[in-house]
Amino acid sequence: MNRIIKFGEDVEGYNIPVLNEREVRAAAGILFLATFISLMYILFNENFVPIKYVITFFLMDFIIRVFINPRFSPTLILARLIVSNQTPEYVGAAQKKFAWAIGVILSAAMFYFFIIVNAYSPVTGIICLVCLIFLFFESAFGICLGCKFYPLFFRKKVQYCPGEVCDTRHKQAIQKTSGAQLFALLAFISFIVLITYTMNGRFSEKPYDLMGVNNTEQKK
Repeated sequence: MNRIIKFGEDVEGYNIPVLNEREVRAAAGILFLATFISLMYILFNENFVPIKYVITFFLMDFIIRVFINPRFSPTLILARLIVSNQTPEYVGAAQKKFAWAIGVILSAAMFYFFIIVNAYSPVTGIICLVCLIFLFFESAFGICLGCKFYPLFFRKKVQYCPGEVCDTRHKQAIQKTSGAQLFALLAFISFIVLITYTMNGRFSEKPYDLMGVNNTEQKK
């Protein structure tokens, strides 16, 4: 039973239970994609059916992670299959459990509003946005936003963070950002803003059918 109900895995060389960060990021990417697509159905088709399925799956997946064992989480199993050829990157399980507990709370709230009450509001929109931000930062940048709150509730030092961000260390030369790079970034942002103001009318025009394919189909 202890092998089934457990959070994190014992790996030689680590004195606390750990998780494979590569699997965690891949699973976050899967959930982000599913949530994002379902929200597009709402925005463009006013179809709430996909989001209800995603929320239900989301909640069940996180309940399995937190209260049973991450090894039996469907998204983490799929993620393990996807990244099985990559070298594992181990991270502490404790802070991940705390972050996923936040996920349980958020998805449970969404389940209540969308499935039980069958209603939506600005509150549900905000919760969805928060979930998307959390998932995006995890999958794209390897930054666990939920883990950032862990030290506020637990005095125990966080161990084995992604990219060793928990440890105090000096940045290598390749990690430092120069003034020229910052200037290039600001210049690009300014260019985008300028294009938005000067070319918005042009960009808003609907493109015409260059090959006349639609016109041919209409004649038929």
